[in-house]
Amino acid sequence: MTVRRSAAALATTAVLLGVAAPAAVAAPSPSPSADLPAGLYGTTDPTYDGVWRQSLAFLAQKIEYVTPSTQAVDWLVGQQCDSGAFTSYRDASKPCDASTVMDTNATAVAVQALVEINQRREDANNGADWLKSVQNEDGGWGYNPGSPSDANSTSIVIGALARTGVPVNELTTKDGSTPYTALQSLAIACGEKDGGAFAYQPGKKGELTANMDATAASVLGLMGKGIASGTSNAVKDPSCTKGDDLSPEQSAQNGAFFLADTLKKQPYLEQAPMPGAEESKPQPDYGNTSDAVVALAASGHADKAKASVAWLQKNGTGWAKQGGPAATAQLILAAHATGADARSFGGVDLVKQLNSMGPSPAATALPSPTPTGPQPSSGTDSDDGGLSLGWLIGIGLLAGTGIGFLLSMRGKKKQP
Repeated sequence: MTVRRSAAALATTAVLLGVAAPAAVAAPSPSPSADLPAGLYGTTDPTYDGVWRQSLAFLAQKIEYVTPSTQAVDWLVGQQCDSGAFTSYRDASKPCDASTVMDTNATAVAVQALVEINQRREDANNGADWLKSVQNEDGGWGYNPGSPSDANSTSIVIGALARTGVPVNELTTKDGSTPYTALQSLAIACGEKDGGAFAYQPGKKGELTANMDATAASVLGLMGKGIASGTSNAVKDPSCTKGDDLSPEQSAQNGAFFLADTLKKQPYLEQAPMPGAEESKPQPDYGNTSDAVVALAASGHADKAKASVAWLQKNGTGWAKQGGPAATAQLILAAHATGADARSFGGVDLVKQLNSMGPSPAATALPSPTPTGPQPSSGTDSDDGGLSLGWLIGIGLLAGTGIGFLLSMRGKKKQP
């Protein structure tokens, strides 16, 4: 949810540490004016994360039965180019051209968001078609079209294509590679150091180094699931399966094994050091911990994430408020996946907090859903923004108990 290797986090960290941001992050993109665009969630510069934070907000709102405003949806779709691709952020008053830097991660998360909120399906399909057109020869995707494949980008694109109904295992390249084989090539074999984990990309000599963010992302990707995944049926305790001919599901379970084993030692993950940064005491990585929780729950191991959820309830709400819509959305996704109450998470109503960070939602339903209760309809074809069957049933139930819909308020937010 992940947050995958988000450009915003990398760019912000690079500024704080005084080091250069990766090339994909530093790609040219217009800076916003003092007045942020109407419809955008958050109050900080959206240059590197506008589409990302908007889309994550929609995904988190959807699982809590919140309908984003038309203004907010229009802003997101306005970021799309005619090709179907999205950028991290652009001045929508100017057409996309050869200098526009397309972003696979922004496109994939926007596609997932539009599918989940059951609006603008044609735009989501156009985004999916563009993603298919820029698949690398190894079966995966990089941050920008043509850049080397990485685990995070490949995983989030898989989630987007799967949610639009694309048979991911049939997306084969000339040599027969699929998105799944691209991910599995980044898996560290069981029996080796950090066995079960995934690397972000191979090193210069082809070596694989465990990366927590890439591992959480790969678990979802290999299961063909999107960011807003709930709890899967419980399976036996995760184990690390050896072999050279593993199924995507087996590789996903190996990743879950690594995450569960790591979180057993302490309930949170730590930030990886940035290149060029001076050594300092490791700091908790709230976002990556949230992603790991979602990955464990989606792979049938929500019980292995209980301690981490408790830790996030105690320590993560301040981070979410400061981090803005994307961070708040991550906590909501983690809460939902494990059955925690996002409207009373560590004493904080995360749904209300998220709603206040953008335009007032079109509607907000209570009570909060749970992973084992009724789920919002994903929808497939609606483009009119109307209420789904789930909403209509909910209206009837709420009316019967005297509980109505609440309109949320507009406020502030911040994204690192």
